[in-house]
Amino acid sequence: MIKKCLFPVAGYGTRFLPATKAMPKEILPVLDKPLVQYGVEEAVEAGLTDIGFVTGRGKRAIEDHFDVSYELEHQIAGTGKEKALDGIRSLIETCTFSYTRQIEMKGLGDAILKGRTLIGDEPFGVVLADDLCFGSRQGVLHQMVSLYKQFRCSIVAIEEVPKDQTHAYGVIAGEAISERLFRVTDMVEKPAPEDAPSNLAIIGRYILTPDIFEILEATEPGKNGELQITDALLNQARAGCVMAYKFEGRRFDCGSVAGYVAATNYCFEQLRDREG
Repeated sequence: MIKKCLFPVAGYGTRFLPATKAMPKEILPVLDKPLVQYGVEEAVEAGLTDIGFVTGRGKRAIEDHFDVSYELEHQIAGTGKEKALDGIRSLIETCTFSYTRQIEMKGLGDAILKGRTLIGDEPFGVVLADDLCFGSRQGVLHQMVSLYKQFRCSIVAIEEVPKDQTHAYGVIAGEAISERLFRVTDMVEKPAPEDAPSNLAIIGRYILTPDIFEILEATEPGKNGELQITDALLNQARAGCVMAYKFEGRRFDCGSVAGYVAATNYCFEQLRDREG
């Protein structure tokens, strides 16, 4: 049903300067894999194998990562180092990768709109690689795809955040369908704590229906003069239905140094447990 997943990766990664001056933030490694590879693996686990990237200047390393490096593979052929490439080779064989550019940074809504040529008239996933997610039983996107099969509407992933952190997120209010599922009634982009409708914050996982593109085209720029996906989703919710899902698992904000370090420590502990 859903085969396409969009990765908006055009941002500058200014919170990680100077590391991101010449290297895309999405290529920053957590242990031995770049952030963006974790995101693509999550998409594939959910059955989404048509991968689209909305890139920008200086992002060529992402394209190179999801391609064959003949010189490197020739050098390590027949050695124990070959095994380190098993994961990325599997992704290259399983997925198709397409690319388009966001010329100016005009917000996440604009980046998603730029991806329309890669998506067409189909429902699709969106992954923000900065948010590194680990599902407790299934990946977060897999959980959301299962919900889409039931509700056939746009779905956003949410988690509870401290009230004093709402200014960093889009925040929803909604009617509870179950303990983890809400029908969205309001959505505010980066509200001050006193203006936040709840402490349920949207994180970087979405399932979107294709009518979101027309809604984005009709949506005026919002906070900071950018085209906000939260504004478009609120319009979609008012006209129809948008669900918010409190996912099962853990999420790390790898756009921040503290979150990146926490994710690295978590992955190292998981690796150490697996190796005994």
